[in-house]
Amino acid sequence: MRGDGQKQATMFIYLTLAQRIPADHPARQIRALMDRALERMDAKLEQLYSNTGRPSIAPERLLRATLLMILFSIRSERQLMEQMNYNLLFAAFGTHAEIWYELQTDYDMWQASRNKQPKIEPFCRAA
Repeated sequence: MRGDGQKQATMFIYLTLAQRIPADHPARQIRALMDRALERMDAKLEQLYSNTGRPSIAPERLLRATLLMILFSIRSERQLMEQMNYNLLFAAFGTHAEIWYELQTDYDMWQASRNKQPKIEPFCRAA
């Protein structure tokens, strides 16, 4: 009897996202370079932030996000957040979606602070 070619999907997958990326993939080397650079920058970044007030988005996350946007030709932060959900290569950077959920909640504030506010001219009525 001929089989139908349908295979049952595995019920459980016991691999982390990082295990799906080959050990010799260039993304892993880039991550190692990025980790070392951020480690060297840590003291300088710490000096830039106040000890009081609302906690900011970690500058390391913003720098990682910027690097991902450059490397993967992502045009906007919104597109980056969308791709975080399905691009497994981002796991090689230690930036899979679970890590970025809190950044998603702060996204609108971050984007709003980067946009220039329009100058509103008073409306004058002709007499």
